Amino acid sequence: MRGRSAGIFGAAVVGVTAVGLGVLSALGVLDRAAVERPGAQATVTPVPASPSTVSSSPAAVPVPTASPTPRTTATPTGRTTATTRATPKISVRPPLRYVFPVQGCPASASQAHHDYPAADIFTRVGCRFVAPVDGRVDEVIRVDRWSPKTNVAADRGGLAVSIVGRDGVRYYGSHLSAITAGIRPGLAVRAGQPLGLTGRTGSARSTPAHLHFGISWPTPAGRWWIRRGIVPPQRFLAGLKTGNPSSPAAMVERAKTAYGVDRGCRAYC
Repeated sequence: MRGRSAGIFGAAVVGVTAVGLGVLSALGVLDRAAVERPGAQATVTPVPASPSTVSSSPAAVPVPTASPTPRTTATPTGRTTATTRATPKISVRPPLRYVFPVQGCPASASQAHHDYPAADIFTRVGCRFVAPVDGRVDEVIRVDRWSPKTNVAADRGGLAVSIVGRDGVRYYGSHLSAITAGIRPGLAVRAGQPLGLTGRTGSARSTPAHLHFGISWPTPAGRWWIRRGIVPPQRFLAGLKTGNPSSPAAMVERAKTAYGVDRGCRAYC
């Protein structure tokens, strides 16, 4: 009975030992070859530790320095070239400068005008008519078509030049004896630049020599009833004479609003 119990106990020990070794071998703790060789000593194979995903002291991340972003341009050969966009330069316009429209001769402006707002600047024949402000040439009339027999309103100015200034105002001078060479619509002009010479063309043939001077807002070409004058220019001209000029732009804008819809000539047609 005692021998039978000892045999059962020994078998149990061997079974437990085999199960334990199998578990350890599956976990990679024991070298399977060492276990299988009788009398071989088991060796423990260390399991490498897995890397940690959390760092206690993270490394500093460099901050990139801002730089111009190059643009890639395709070339006919298929190559691409990187170009850097240049910073645009800001141009500042000089302040407006106004000058009296008649230069080189004594001149005096009338304080009123018949039928519509304008000024007659009396002077000699051949004095310089100049741009009162920086701007662009608007209209140029080089042929005197006026006849006293017909007195067509559109022809009364004779030779004439108008410009639209940088201030948005149109300035008109007529009864000229000549127009400066090269003056043409669209040409940029500077304040004081000669546009023509005073004279007696158009309906001024039987009057003292003078420059008819009118101020208005810009219109399409041919609207002579606006071009000849809408705003009284006397205050503007007086300021130029005293060296204290003021822009007529605000006054012209108010007059344009008050004028309303343009349906053609309204006076002295």
